[in-house]
Amino acid sequence: MTDVILNLIAWGGYFGIFLLMALENIVPPVPSEVIMGLGGMAVARGDMAMIPLILWGTLGTTVGNYFWYYIGRHIGYERFRPFVDRHGRWLTMEWEDVERLHRFFVKHGQWVVFVFRFMPAFRTIISLPAGMTRMPLWRFLVWTFAGSTIWNAILAYAGLLLGSRFEVLDRYVGPAAVALTVMIVIGYVWRVVTWKPRAGR
Repeated sequence: MTDVILNLIAWGGYFGIFLLMALENIVPPVPSEVIMGLGGMAVARGDMAMIPLILWGTLGTTVGNYFWYYIGRHIGYERFRPFVDRHGRWLTMEWEDVERLHRFFVKHGQWVVFVFRFMPAFRTIISLPAGMTRMPLWRFLVWTFAGSTIWNAILAYAGLLLGSRFEVLDRYVGPAAVALTVMIVIGYVWRVVTWKPRAGR
């Protein structure tokens, strides 16, 4: 994965960063931590400048998130009621839970979008309910861009501090991502096993 990212950055420069960050949000296995980290290392070598790196990376992030926002807005959350009623156990929720989450998102959605920019497992997923609840597009783009700018800057400056030692980044990001995924899967399984519909509580 690291070699593919390096080749795309070498081929496309800032546009390569933009493309990779857009794909990172459309195809989640592409890790933004590695992309921006390697971009920061390119800054350390003098091949890139920090501000354009962060700007292009954040534009890519915003475009990638808009992809899921558009899908959510086109579908709308109401269409999911038959699916939720049928598969509530596997979703660990009922339609009342969906309605409550919808009301919360309508009221506080901009802060949720902003905060979730810093959560590796959820920063892409959150764009879908933002679209499904019809969050105004300008608000979604502003808060996505703001949160992504901060997160991408942190990753880029981490790469700058590491200098050219990208093997250090690759060594730790992979296991950390696997550990986080395992924790999420365990948490989900626990919810499925312990979840009960309201009628049975």
